[in-house]
Amino acid sequence: MSLLMDRFSLLLLEPGEIYFEDCAVTLHRNPDFKAWPTFEPPTSHRGSNKNLSRNGSSTHESLSTDRVDLDMTWPIKGRLKICSKSLVFVPPREFHKEPLLKFPLRECTDIQEWFPKSFQSVLVREQNLIALTCTSCVIMLTKNRLAPFKNSRHPVSFVFALQYGKVDDYLSQICQLQRASTLPPVEQNGMIAAIVYSRQSRLQFDPCWLESIRENILLKTVGNKITPLVINPGRIVLTDTILYFQPYNNAEINPIIRVRLSAIKRIFQRRYLLRPLGLEIDYTNPRGKADHIYLTFNQPEDRQRLYHKLISQDVLVLEDSKEDTMTLKWQNGLISNFDYLLYLNSSADRSFNDLTQYPVFPWVISDYTSETLDLDDPKSFRDLTKPMGALNPERLASLKDRIQDMPDPKFLYGSHYSTPGFVLYFLVRKIPECMLCLQNGKFDQPDRMFNSVPQTWINVTTHHSDFKELVPEFYMPENEGDFLENRHHIDFGVRHCGTPVGNVELPPWAKSPAHFVQMLRTALDSDLVSKNLHNWIDLIFGYKQRGPEAGKADNVFYHLCYEGCVDMDTIVDLEDRYALEVQIGEFGQVPKQLFTSPHPSKNLPHLDDEPDSPTNIKTHSSHSNESLKSLVNQHGRHILDSVRLWKNIDLFTRVCDYQVHKETLSCVAISIDNLWIFSISHDSILKMYSIPEMQILRSISVPGLTLSSCYPLPNNKTVLLGSKDHSLCSYSIEYGRTSDFLDVHRDAVSCLDWRGGTLATGSWDCTVKIWACNEVNGYKVRLGEDFKAELDHSSHVTCLHICPDRSQLVSGTREGVVVLWCLNSYQMIQDLQRHKRQVKSVQFSLDGTRVASCGSDFRLKVIDLKTGSILFSKDLGEELNCLAWDGQTAILGGGSGHLLGWNMLSGEPLFKILAHKGPVTAIAVSEDGNFIVTGGDDRKVIVWTGNAKKAT
Repeated sequence: MSLLMDRFSLLLLEPGEIYFEDCAVTLHRNPDFKAWPTFEPPTSHRGSNKNLSRNGSSTHESLSTDRVDLDMTWPIKGRLKICSKSLVFVPPREFHKEPLLKFPLRECTDIQEWFPKSFQSVLVREQNLIALTCTSCVIMLTKNRLAPFKNSRHPVSFVFALQYGKVDDYLSQICQLQRASTLPPVEQNGMIAAIVYSRQSRLQFDPCWLESIRENILLKTVGNKITPLVINPGRIVLTDTILYFQPYNNAEINPIIRVRLSAIKRIFQRRYLLRPLGLEIDYTNPRGKADHIYLTFNQPEDRQRLYHKLISQDVLVLEDSKEDTMTLKWQNGLISNFDYLLYLNSSADRSFNDLTQYPVFPWVISDYTSETLDLDDPKSFRDLTKPMGALNPERLASLKDRIQDMPDPKFLYGSHYSTPGFVLYFLVRKIPECMLCLQNGKFDQPDRMFNSVPQTWINVTTHHSDFKELVPEFYMPENEGDFLENRHHIDFGVRHCGTPVGNVELPPWAKSPAHFVQMLRTALDSDLVSKNLHNWIDLIFGYKQRGPEAGKADNVFYHLCYEGCVDMDTIVDLEDRYALEVQIGEFGQVPKQLFTSPHPSKNLPHLDDEPDSPTNIKTHSSHSNESLKSLVNQHGRHILDSVRLWKNIDLFTRVCDYQVHKETLSCVAISIDNLWIFSISHDSILKMYSIPEMQILRSISVPGLTLSSCYPLPNNKTVLLGSKDHSLCSYSIEYGRTSDFLDVHRDAVSCLDWRGGTLATGSWDCTVKIWACNEVNGYKVRLGEDFKAELDHSSHVTCLHICPDRSQLVSGTREGVVVLWCLNSYQMIQDLQRHKRQVKSVQFSLDGTRVASCGSDFRLKVIDLKTGSILFSKDLGEELNCLAWDGQTAILGGGSGHLLGWNMLSGEPLFKILAHKGPVTAIAVSEDGNFIVTGGDDRKVIVWTGNAKKAT
């Protein structure tokens, strides 16, 4: 059997056909059959074929033939493969030049036990003979060369002499399958399904394959192993150490596939034919190489049972896939456009194992005629804001005219951008066996093949039925453009001009296939593509994929392309169900929708001077000390929270501890000149410390007030204090006393912030109030003339922050709501992504385009304000009480007493330090990042110095 594995493949069968078993036989010509034919000359390579499938590929009406005799060594030993729709005879490896013979059961006119009629026959000494007569047979892999299959088109008859088995062991099964082949497709599939169920229910998992008698079997089920165009059924067994897949046949290289749970790296739940049936597992095989297995199941609940049982095993340690940081990393340029598109495809259930959902990549270059490619010229690039069908205005207008008379549901494009036929159109030179499988043994018409990149670009931008996008191989220089060359020297036929189909014609600017692919990869990661790639993501994976926005974007496909368009489980009529499954598999599938709001753009700092460039986030500080001071004087201390970029702090030195409060710390703050530290507590005490002298300077009692928040103003003379007794007051550093006690709210003042003369106070009375507080009024708040607005919330306000340019305010509530407000109109802009529990801290980024928030649900989130998208969301394993960040580095105080540091450009952890005995409740960082002050539930104030490596 192992000798045959090199030649027989499930790709030699029809897509979806099932291989059951094989038996050792000797093949003889039937001596009683006299009409042995020769074969007709070819017709399929030169003439036009009018029968086309929906996706543009040829139908399976005829196979290519040559005028050759069936010249084989008679008799010949081999193996007979019994399949659901055919029988395949495979010669042994030593007879590798002999062809494989496939006998379609629908072409078989007679299958019966055979007895020699003459005592002089060479078969008289044989027993257990089966005679088969067909109107035609298919000849494959002649001389072991991959080429279009040949069809006899004339009756043939053979006798199979079983070497070991009995006729009764196989004949009834073959005849039953032959009877099924005479039925209409739906009834045939139903009968085959019954046969499959009957056979497979008798085959149980062989416990001898278990590696250890100590293994505990946790779950048994059935499923299919999926590879491109191949579905191979088998039994799936999960133990506490290994996942086993035992195919029902011997088509796999190994009789059983073992995946050690300890070797599993990632697990993906996939859609398969628009249903949640797939499970793809990445693991490391025993040879230490990356491997994968793609399994599908009959029902979604079968998949879920295995998935949940699998991830509950202690021995399973999945790699952190960083999926919650991928958008953040891409936006900040830490991963390439190529890697991000691969990630999006994977998240949208696109897999290299499934041609119906193969990863889709965009055309990015539009110039395929110039001698040199100018990647600095925008005219060299495709417009990524439009789908392929909308790039040509004339074609789009014609398609829109056609849609007017179309019944509902209307669609703009009658062809998809990614189908199995389109994938193989590009990859036929690399995986020709898949094209032969898809098209029942023949390649496409030579003139319709992928012969030229420039001509294909013309086709996809002008033809009314061609809108295909590209495959990842166009952007993979490591493969050196192997899919563009006929390296296997396969005879694909001759074009009408008399030229054999060979390598793909490249644009003039490409020196070689490797250079062509390298140039495309460079273009994909160029600034001009990076600047607009989010628009294409919106079309394929985002909010313009479906619904009204898709209509506005001219991006509407046939309704069966979309997930959720039909519930297959509710379709009772088998013919309707079969037709839908075929159509879904052939027509193409829209990826799973990943985003329901506009995708954030990529940050391109060096394109700031371009008027149409997206709003950018600096990755390195370009502000001098003078400009920082100017910004401080103009807008106040907290502007530095957004402008400065702290060094990548990776180590703290604990300078000193102060345990001078009697209750939990509410807030700590550092003066703008880095000379003083302020702390307040529930004990109604304000403490003032000297940073240079590292000692307590003052202890100020504010009787009757439970202090909740404080803010040192930029005049270095006044500290604003909020209390849980409704009031706001100020402390004069110069005179050492508190004054101006004002009842500004109806309930506790929970938080406050000041920016450039604007003061915001938040309260448990569910409001945020805006006040004028500047040098003009001596930094004093007057209840009448200084009140500006009241912002209503649905629950207690717990935190707030004013944008550096004073145009916006963000607030968080006890119910987990994060709200963005306009400080010009005092209207709510949007309700941002929520936390599941109380929001403890919110802050804007450097340029006011992002907001970081943390809360009692253990999560740290970063939200893009332009689109409302979550760039980062991470469960840090403990309640998060306070936050300080500069747009790059975030330092958080945890409920277990830890200080947590995160790089918010990459979403990677920097440090975790145990700081307090009990929750960290307050944190402040000096302008240069050299001092960090924390307060905790243990009543301590701790001062740290940051020993930092220089930022790169």
